[in-house]
Amino acid sequence: MLLVRGIRVALGAAQPEKQATAVALKTLRIAENAVAHTGVAKLSVDARHGKPVLVYTIAISLKNEGAEPAYVGAAPCVAIARHVEFAPVIGSQTMQHRPVVCGLGPAGLFAALSLARAGYRPIVLERGPALDERVKAVEHFSATGQLNPNANIQFGEGGAGTFSDGKLTTRINDELCGFVTQTLLKHGAPAEIAYKQKPHVGTDLLRGVILSIRKEIEALGGTVQFNTCLTGLVHRNGRLTGIQTTQGDIACETLILAVGHSARDTFAMLAEQGLPLECKPFSVGFRAEHLQTEIEKSLYHQAAGHPALPRGEYQLSHHVGNRCVYTFCMCPGGQVVASASEEGGALTNGMSYHARDGKNANAAVVVSVDGSDFSGDPMKAIAFQRELERAAYRVGGGAYQAPAETVGSFLKGQGRLDLGRVQPTYDRGVQAADLGSLLPEELTSSLRVGLQAFERKLKGYAAADAVLTGLETRTSSPVRLLRGENFQCTGLSGLYPCGEGAGYAGGIVSAAVDGLRCARALMQQYAPK
Repeated sequence: MLLVRGIRVALGAAQPEKQATAVALKTLRIAENAVAHTGVAKLSVDARHGKPVLVYTIAISLKNEGAEPAYVGAAPCVAIARHVEFAPVIGSQTMQHRPVVCGLGPAGLFAALSLARAGYRPIVLERGPALDERVKAVEHFSATGQLNPNANIQFGEGGAGTFSDGKLTTRINDELCGFVTQTLLKHGAPAEIAYKQKPHVGTDLLRGVILSIRKEIEALGGTVQFNTCLTGLVHRNGRLTGIQTTQGDIACETLILAVGHSARDTFAMLAEQGLPLECKPFSVGFRAEHLQTEIEKSLYHQAAGHPALPRGEYQLSHHVGNRCVYTFCMCPGGQVVASASEEGGALTNGMSYHARDGKNANAAVVVSVDGSDFSGDPMKAIAFQRELERAAYRVGGGAYQAPAETVGSFLKGQGRLDLGRVQPTYDRGVQAADLGSLLPEELTSSLRVGLQAFERKLKGYAAADAVLTGLETRTSSPVRLLRGENFQCTGLSGLYPCGEGAGYAGGIVSAAVDGLRCARALMQQYAPK
């Protein structure tokens, strides 16, 4: 398949896709009768100069596929795309036991799927429940404030990404990203994720995709054990020999550890066993809400509201000394949700459904911290997160309500919630509070500087009635479990630290890719039992 990139079509043009396809064929100098198929591979919007322009990448397949490579040099904008396969070489070492995958978020899900497809029949452990039961638990918590520590926004089938926007953007450059997309499409993700510049699935549709992948794992001989938490590792002479769980012991010589960024009890167990953990950078702050229409006016100017334009998204950053203030996990037309996984701690996250048709836009506005803030001790970093969450719970008045403040008040340190056009969407309710007092002064000061800088980049961002809801503390894992080039833990052979929780990914796609990498490393050493 040939790709012709960077085709610009004016917003409002008649039949813009047809125009872009005609330009692509002209660029390649290919007659229409030689073409088997054309389609949109990517569609983005360039609104940098005040007048949005649609920017297409057009995919063209020829009837004679063997002739396609000859056209790659036709112009600098022409490339060729190949179907991505995942077919690792299988090792010769015989396994005594089935491999175990701990965690059923994106990393664990794709690790288990690849193992199952290769005949390894993995045992998959998930501390939370299956998806239907998990959804009920999350809805019950949202309505009543009664928290289940193992069935919530963080834990359960699908991992933390299940209750998010389902964003598939990633900064990593790995051909396995294409394999992840192909797999999601096969299991029911919307076709647009194959071509949108910033693809997303949406919380509502993502649930069905996750369930479909899990059923394929089971159909291929894999076993999924829900409500089963890893509690210990058994090893001899530096090699893994088994694991301990809340449902009993399991003998195994390989474990892909994909527990997610909130498995604090697991991190503590790893530290107690003397495994090599280090403190990893992460960020803290709050959720900022604006009217979606106001964001789009700032992005698209006079064209805001045009039906051909996608929901407006932004990504902002500003350096303040050695720290970075930035936006993270922006959810157009979404809502802010209660994301606690420990009793007595309040924290926020953002989510949106596939339609992204909510009134508000929300995003995390956070400031970076790193090992130097915690003397290099990952347990101190976790304690810092926990202290912030407990402070937010107290100031919110209990019952997992959240402290909130309007931007105008936050910038002046007034601790007020002067609601205007923007109404908070946090599902457990909010209480007016001085958000700045919940964070160390240096972090609060940096966030104030960052918000003012964002106003210069995106007009209206520091609007007085924009709402800040706190706190956002789980942007990524605060710890990293060290591994070598063979993807095994440097302190324990047979243990494969994997995904976001182990400190090697950030987001759905990169976590899924890391799951594939770890599974591939395992398969290259071992043959199926």
